[in-house]
Amino acid sequence: MDQKYEVGLSFIGRQVDVVYDPADLEELTIEYEGYSPWRAKKLVIGGRSGKRPTLPSDLQASKADSSRLLKAAEQKHQERKKDQAPAVSFRAVWKENGDV
Repeated sequence: MDQKYEVGLSFIGRQVDVVYDPADLEELTIEYEGYSPWRAKKLVIGGRSGKRPTLPSDLQASKADSSRLLKAAEQKHQERKKDQAPAVSFRAVWKENGDV
């Protein structure tokens, strides 16, 4: 009836007996020699091959209110500014002495 069902990897390429109720085509029974009867459900293929399960709330994206990397860089910058000695201009020293 042009319907597709999931039957499992064991039955790929084999001819099987299909038992079904014409009133309910949601589930079929697949019979094959050497295997116990297998229930096959209708194959559902979505736009992107199925729905993706939702992520737990702790793994979902959230807005960041700050950046640890930027905070560390700012702190390092402030430390470097403290440690830098002020530049000395020797021109100003010479002018104070009256030399050239």
